[in-house]
Amino acid sequence: MHDAGFPVFDLGAFLSADAGSRRAMGEEVDAICRETGFLAIQNHGVPQRVIDDIRCVTAAFFALPEPDKQSAAAPRPGYPYGWLGPLKEALAKSRNEDTPPDLKESFNGGPQSAPQGLADPDALAFCYAPTIWPDRPDGFREAWTAYYHEMESLAARIMRLFAAALRLPDDWFEPYIDRPISALRALHYPAQRIAPEPGQQRAGAHTDYGSLTILLPQSGSRGLEIFSPKGEWVEVPPVDDAFIVNIGDLMALWTNDRWVSTLHRVVNPRDGQHNVARQSLAFFHQPNWDARIEAIPGCLNEKEPARHAPVLSGPYLMGKFRATTM
Repeated sequence: MHDAGFPVFDLGAFLSADAGSRRAMGEEVDAICRETGFLAIQNHGVPQRVIDDIRCVTAAFFALPEPDKQSAAAPRPGYPYGWLGPLKEALAKSRNEDTPPDLKESFNGGPQSAPQGLADPDALAFCYAPTIWPDRPDGFREAWTAYYHEMESLAARIMRLFAAALRLPDDWFEPYIDRPISALRALHYPAQRIAPEPGQQRAGAHTDYGSLTILLPQSGSRGLEIFSPKGEWVEVPPVDDAFIVNIGDLMALWTNDRWVSTLHRVVNPRDGQHNVARQSLAFFHQPNWDARIEAIPGCLNEKEPARHAPVLSGPYLMGKFRATTM
């Protein structure tokens, strides 16, 4: 199923289908992930109330005066959670591309608690660092936590879909994602009343770092673009009642580049829309801190040996994040 040329997938239908239908639907997803790794997910099972609540409180937070937001600011450069103010991040730097800072602000949160027995000091100081919660608006933490938990569950369902697409047992990925170090970001791209610097975007061109990303764009919003296999920037259209899902670098590594971690960006407004702000929510699903990510045996053969050395999920993420913050 496609919406204006963009693939739209019914997750609920897949989860309730018989084995033969699931196999056919998995093959459809395999083809999408080989081409761009971007698709819309409908019938996803996330309650609308949870979506409405997180949209409401994040919009209210970003509308606060800067001193109020500053009370929830990340305490130092490189700290992963809390409010990250304007001009504090340049995502293109994760690809060693030197650009001006991105034209956005964000609020970021991670896991609510560390697994029992975890002693790695880097994990505790980075992925399991406390989220710096704002005092306002009322109900922010509760709405955020509810949405985060729904995204964890949705990501696990999508990973079962990905297992089917790769002809693996449904639960193949579960040992790697039973203690995920996922992060949730609320993003606000302010209206632009002065011209951007040369090469400056709302979010510079980058790939995502983990297994998959679940994006909830503002309804009807535009500006997200992917770099197509034809070598062109193509807009991702808004899709009603759907999440936009894309795979990240670790999924590409898992599949030995059979699946594509596609370059994408958020461009500045066009067609006289510079006074229009944009908001979105992005859930970055990341395997367990100590998960060893290497090519799945089914993606290897004599003609296709492993293209990448194995990496550990947490240290890989930490290095990428620290390369982007200003």
